[in-house]
Amino acid sequence: MSNALMNSLQPEANPNIPQIRPGDTVRVYQRITEGRNQRIQIFQGVVIAQRGGKTPGATYTVRRTASHGVGVERTFPLYSKTVEKVEVLRNAKVRRAQLYYLRERQGKAARLKEKRFLRT
Repeated sequence: MSNALMNSLQPEANPNIPQIRPGDTVRVYQRITEGRNQRIQIFQGVVIAQRGGKTPGATYTVRRTASHGVGVERTFPLYSKTVEKVEVLRNAKVRRAQLYYLRERQGKAARLKEKRFLRT
């Protein structure tokens, strides 16, 4: 296939989605359609995995702890039209790409060390 054809098949990047990495605490604003009504639903949690790189099927998984310590995970497509915007609230220092070990942790054991940036 030609390079121009391959580029035309690539989805357009959403400018409201910043560079996100595993360990980041993010707030995802997703447009939900219920019948004729549309609303924005916010899902805030830690990015525990990313799959697919920059391909059209790329996804990222966000995990949060709901009431009574129940963990909730949602997987969002990177190039989704329903994702209104993504805010990065914190960056954490992590040493692996998938943070699935957080599923077994609760409370303070599930905390990640915040990454501090040097300001000069």
